[in-house]
Amino acid sequence: MKLIVGLGNPGSRYEATRHNVGFLVIDRLARELGVTVNKNQNQAMVGQGRFGPDKVLLVKPQTYMNKSGEAVGSLAGYYKVEPEDVIVIYDDLDLEPGRLRIRAKGSAGGHNGIKSIISHLGTEEFPRIKVGIGRPVPGMNSADYVLGFINKEDWPVLDQALNSAMDAVKEIIQHGIIQAMNLYNRKNEDQ
Repeated sequence: MKLIVGLGNPGSRYEATRHNVGFLVIDRLARELGVTVNKNQNQAMVGQGRFGPDKVLLVKPQTYMNKSGEAVGSLAGYYKVEPEDVIVIYDDLDLEPGRLRIRAKGSAGGHNGIKSIISHLGTEEFPRIKVGIGRPVPGMNSADYVLGFINKEDWPVLDQALNSAMDAVKEIIQHGIIQAMNLYNRKNEDQ
């Protein structure tokens, strides 16, 4: 089984914010796979389905971003999923809007949701897909920026990135993290 985790904050107030790109990717993946993400389990909304021969659990933690690891760690333990089978999708301030970066492991890089997951899984070795949201304008608080709504100028490029992130999840499941990194990280460098 693969745990596919999109990070975000619960509630309609945060739905279309930059910090919720992980949730938005899970929503798209759910539609494509015909999975309903509506079961409240282990502090997350989850939906179970299949991608080819693989069982997948689509996960939207409901703990708020900074405590995402509580839900992820609990679900990984419950389903006996190893960290390398937990794929996490989240926003990244250090990437230009719309850029993707796939990593097999790594530090939290200042992202509190990832820091929480590392703490609860007990390792930095789990695949992640970072979706670039860019940096705020000078003088704007980073927290206000990530919790701000995606503006109409950024939406077209972010919309494409959400589709690419969804495809990257499928690539990781079908062909492994190394091939996904080679494909998607190179694509981003060529743009």
